[in-house]
Amino acid sequence: MQPNKNFVGLPKSFWANIRTISQEVGYTVRPRRQKGVKGQAGPIKVPTLAEIKAALESIDLTAMHLVAQDGHATDLGRQVIDYFEYRADALNRIVEPLLMDASKAEQLYAKLQRKLKSSATVPMNKQSEEKKKPAYFTGIINMLIDANLGGLPCNYNPQELTTVTRNREPFRTLARRIDGAFPGPVDPLAVWEIKEYYYTTTFGSRVADGVYETLLDGMELEELDAALRDLVTLEDRPVHIQHLLMVDAHFTWWVKGRSYLCRIIDMLHMGYVDEVLFGDEVLTRMPKIARAWGQSYRGRSKENRR
Repeated sequence: MQPNKNFVGLPKSFWANIRTISQEVGYTVRPRRQKGVKGQAGPIKVPTLAEIKAALESIDLTAMHLVAQDGHATDLGRQVIDYFEYRADALNRIVEPLLMDASKAEQLYAKLQRKLKSSATVPMNKQSEEKKKPAYFTGIINMLIDANLGGLPCNYNPQELTTVTRNREPFRTLARRIDGAFPGPVDPLAVWEIKEYYYTTTFGSRVADGVYETLLDGMELEELDAALRDLVTLEDRPVHIQHLLMVDAHFTWWVKGRSYLCRIIDMLHMGYVDEVLFGDEVLTRMPKIARAWGQSYRGRSKENRR
């Protein structure tokens, strides 16, 4: 999923409103409990103007910038409602059906192995005993990248921090190791994080931390972009590092973690991630993305040879 252009480049005060209102009103509609039915998940919530006004006033904030005295939405209020409607529709209608469970991911992994015969590395998951198996989603992603790079180098498991250089000296180094980098963690064209949690039974702090880790990476990359723009000359064209997030596991993300899916959509539109791939969306998007990386890499190589 790429960001909706209507909600890109908005001021951080807009997102302050989105976060605060979401916190007070709630991210989801709570379903009625049905006896004997487990794992119920209500849809993503779209708050009304009345709910927004009540929510802000409940924490001693004004809603006058969003709701006029006649009860109608201001221009900003309409934009806020439009975003809530977009976020809910994107998650309820598009994202939820894309998310896989472990069985479907295993079948897709095996199918791609037979078809692609890829030599890309596939790590094991972090489970134990009978749950310890290949990291299916990571394996799917690695195979798709490998099959579409045309033999170009790629680091599927960097064991070092991502570093951007200037004049062969470190210019910025990210705080965390990322899950993958093309072509490698030094001066990459792209970096990515993979969050697959097929065997978790709750949405715990480890899963939540995964979202905030990606946010940290995005904020550091945003600062890097700004720093490079300040140094740019006519002969110097800085390259934006594409930042991707891939997530999967229907139960973890949809049944238990829908509020964090909302946060991910917010993060995407705030510019901290360039694209988020949900579940089997990787089948259609990852080949196109990898081929675009290859074109950029070859173009950069030509520039360096001049």
